[in-house]
Amino acid sequence: MSGARPREDAAVEFDPAKLDAFLREAVPGLAGAMRLQRVSGGQSNPTFFVSYDNRRLVLRKKPPGEILPSAHAVDREYRILTALAETDVPVPRTILFHESPDVVGTPFYVMERLEGRVFAECALPGHAPGQRRAIYLSMAQTMARLHKVDWQAVGLQGFGKPGNYFARQIARWTKQWQLSKTRDIPEIDWLTEWLPQHIPPGDETTIAHGDFRLGNLMFDPERLQVIGVLDWELSTLGHPLADVAYNCIAWRTFPSEFGGLRGRDLTELGIPSEAEYLDHYYREAGRTSGIGPFHMAFSMFRLAVIFEGIAARALQGNAVAQDAAEKGELSVVFARRAVEAAQGDIPAPAS
Repeated sequence: MSGARPREDAAVEFDPAKLDAFLREAVPGLAGAMRLQRVSGGQSNPTFFVSYDNRRLVLRKKPPGEILPSAHAVDREYRILTALAETDVPVPRTILFHESPDVVGTPFYVMERLEGRVFAECALPGHAPGQRRAIYLSMAQTMARLHKVDWQAVGLQGFGKPGNYFARQIARWTKQWQLSKTRDIPEIDWLTEWLPQHIPPGDETTIAHGDFRLGNLMFDPERLQVIGVLDWELSTLGHPLADVAYNCIAWRTFPSEFGGLRGRDLTELGIPSEAEYLDHYYREAGRTSGIGPFHMAFSMFRLAVIFEGIAARALQGNAVAQDAAEKGELSVVFARRAVEAAQGDIPAPAS
């Protein structure tokens, strides 16, 4: 839910009474009046807190209006959350998926609401240096746990295509760029040519979250350990280093660029350096090879295209967040950072 917060005053694009009637029949034992709150802060699938006297739920649905064919796949979110329920990857417990648009206008799913904290800012204001360090190391450990899950054992056959992940993803996001393009961005065009020619040798297949970052994790407020990985919309079977590189974007971007850490005094903050953070992940994941310039360039290219999609939805009036037009401008920023990464270097794992 990406640093999300509830908004009771936000308009709801469906009939709450119809949802209430559906849930009372589908989830036995609900008591008291239904209370519905839109959760703001995300740019993807509209999210709502649905509360009863004896049950606190979360509803995720597709956005209204016309959307790209492969986008906002709430059925995939539901499937992977359900598959991970019995693993050591902390996720909210799912309750139901409803494919028909008859209740809220689009397909949706319902899950249990976790009680914890989501941190919207990478610099973690208001925390002591030791607390910040604990939060970051827990994030690395949780990502390693995800990548160690046996995806076949948890029933995720067909959730994605094993192998050739980067080639397929580059093709996919190049197509998304062509579909959602609102302006000329020469850096993205350059990346669509450079990336296919620089895919590293070797292949792996794990569960890839696709948007693994601090704002998509919920923490126990006391122990500062991850208790829930949220927002699985972009998850698939993929290469773990795609998640790792994306997770490290904060170290490569400035605070004005979607709240990055670049230029901040990390020692004073207590936040691990990129190299230390990566070493911690590599140890937890049992890896001997790590990310390189290609992985970081790919991740920033992909994010640039995602931001361009947000800009396109803002122009069409289908954007979820109120600041979508502003966020969409970041497509140019991240395209430039992607080119910078392609021409740079990344810390290697410790020997």
